[in-house]
Amino acid sequence: MFESRKRHHIGGTMSRHILSILIFAPLCAQPALAEDKPDEPEIVVTGQGLDQSKMLAAYSAITMVRDRTAGSASGRIEDVLGNLAGLQQFRRSDSRSANPTAQGVTLRGLGGNASSRTLVVLDGVPVTDPFFGHVPFSALPWERLDRFTLIRGGGVGAFGAGAVAGTIDMVSANPAGLPLAEGAAALNDRGDSELSGSLNPRLGSGYAVISGRWDRGQGFWTTPLAQRVPASVRARFDSWSTSLRAVVPVSGDVELQAKVLAYDDHRTLRFTGADSTQSGQDASLRLVGRGDWQFDVLGYVQARDFSNVVISSTTFRKTLDQRTTPSTGLGGKFELRPPLGEDLALRLGVDWRRANGEMFETAFNGGTGAVTALRRAGGTNDDLGFYLEHDRQIGPLRLTGSARLDRWRVADGHFEQRNAAGVVTTTSSFADRSGWDLSLRGGVLIDAAPGLTLRGSVYNGLRQPTLNELYRPFVVFPVTTRANAALENEQLFGFEGGFDLKLGGFEFQATAFDNRIDGAIANVTIGPNLRERRNVDAVHSRGIELVAKVKQGQLSWDGSLSLLDAQVEGSGPSAALDGKRPAQVPVFALSTTLAWRPAEGWMLAGTLRHSSSQFEDDLETDRLPAQTTFDAIVTVPLSPRFSLVLRGENLTGETIITRNQAGSIDLGTPRTVWIGLRISIGR
Repeated sequence: MFESRKRHHIGGTMSRHILSILIFAPLCAQPALAEDKPDEPEIVVTGQGLDQSKMLAAYSAITMVRDRTAGSASGRIEDVLGNLAGLQQFRRSDSRSANPTAQGVTLRGLGGNASSRTLVVLDGVPVTDPFFGHVPFSALPWERLDRFTLIRGGGVGAFGAGAVAGTIDMVSANPAGLPLAEGAAALNDRGDSELSGSLNPRLGSGYAVISGRWDRGQGFWTTPLAQRVPASVRARFDSWSTSLRAVVPVSGDVELQAKVLAYDDHRTLRFTGADSTQSGQDASLRLVGRGDWQFDVLGYVQARDFSNVVISSTTFRKTLDQRTTPSTGLGGKFELRPPLGEDLALRLGVDWRRANGEMFETAFNGGTGAVTALRRAGGTNDDLGFYLEHDRQIGPLRLTGSARLDRWRVADGHFEQRNAAGVVTTTSSFADRSGWDLSLRGGVLIDAAPGLTLRGSVYNGLRQPTLNELYRPFVVFPVTTRANAALENEQLFGFEGGFDLKLGGFEFQATAFDNRIDGAIANVTIGPNLRERRNVDAVHSRGIELVAKVKQGQLSWDGSLSLLDAQVEGSGPSAALDGKRPAQVPVFALSTTLAWRPAEGWMLAGTLRHSSSQFEDDLETDRLPAQTTFDAIVTVPLSPRFSLVLRGENLTGETIITRNQAGSIDLGTPRTVWIGLRISIGR
């Protein structure tokens, strides 16, 4: 074990040296001179997929561009996403102070556990962890993004199985929106630091983007002062990520996109020794054709790992060491769009995803520290999907229709437990399961008046249980939550209607919805300090979503509001949950940002966010109070290349409670002030 840890330390040191080179190389780079070739037509590559705007027109979609994400006071992409009311993680913590597996994303109150019910893709590739289903936010810094689009409601397009609460479609930045090189460094009032940089050269008719980021710090106290003990520690974090993305033309209307990503993330939560790690190495290839017959061919591979140590809150000894959870994600898609004319579009495709993983853990006696059990469990999930989307414009009327047929499979499920001597005490092999599911979506859009469109849609969909939900128990001491290999697929049915109004610099969107997930997977209390993942009858959520934007000269304002009525429907074993709100779901959420850009390079922005109270658990016994926070950011250009950046998180000092289990409290981000310097080298 010592040799293994030593190799890990050496590997981490080498990775940081590589990261430092990626960060500081841009600062020394100079643009290469290109020969003029006026007789050759210019080939322009975008690095993006095929346009989807027509097919999304009838649905509730919101796009946030790079300028808006640059106004985040925390610098974390999960907080940028959190500015869209109604989108939430399982807990209120960000990627510096949360257990990574709690960072699932959901929408519209369709929560109840930590898995993502929202499909998250970057450049067409699903990014959620193959085993757990959470989003590795620390590997997705906002600097690498050009924009993201939030599509609410069930999805049936590429990789649509799993998008029962919506889709977040992220697009990487390219040199058209980036300087040749940029770098940034920041320090906060606790001594935590951020370091990032990128090199973005054009390579002939193509380009490359090389980027890296390193965040580390002692963190803040998540334990209230009155509950601290000698074993209590701050929420320390140390994470890095680096990526290389290259886009080259294959012909005048065909481009090849390639990307590799590596990241490593270490966190310590609450007690000394309560360490968690996640790491990943991802690669993808994509071929996009924009000719008369448009096509999109994509393949990807993901290698991930996770570990976690649980410390007793009474003896402060190790009770569980989830020492490694290696997993692999494989997938790809082929999509074809035949030429049918300006007012007619057809999208035909097939996609495939496989998640394979296994967890290895050691249980200890919390009093003596002796080993009590050695466990391993895992399996394989597959989904093969065939999809069709059709779009037609008839005067002021646009009609869209979609269908998706999924062949899903749960296989190779197993669980084994040994005693301290290595003797097998329990072994189980779970029967393979498979089936077919049909998902449909239809929408209508009417141009009712200049600047005013009316829209409505109806849809259904499914989500497979993750390997984590099926096979891995977990502990948030003192509560143990069991896995359940018999979990069935979640099934969504929903409908919505609304309108979009655009008048000059003013935009307003309103949507009313009714969504129901039958067989929703929730953490159900079955005894004192004991829960189990189970399919409840349903989670039924209805609500209203409002989004507004105003831009007037140097001033801009945007805001969003979500009002939810979400309830669990339960009978039999889950009858105690009937009529209760899903865990961690607020009734009301609001976010509003006012920004002023008085001159080139200047920015002053403030963001106010409010979330109503929510319950920690399924039985509504522990309440998390409402929270209101205010963040601000100021960017001051010092020269054409250098800018001073001042950021303030939670400037009002709101006490943010992220966990409350029978009075045992965890806290979120306190008042935090950052000062940083950003350098940008133009083309």
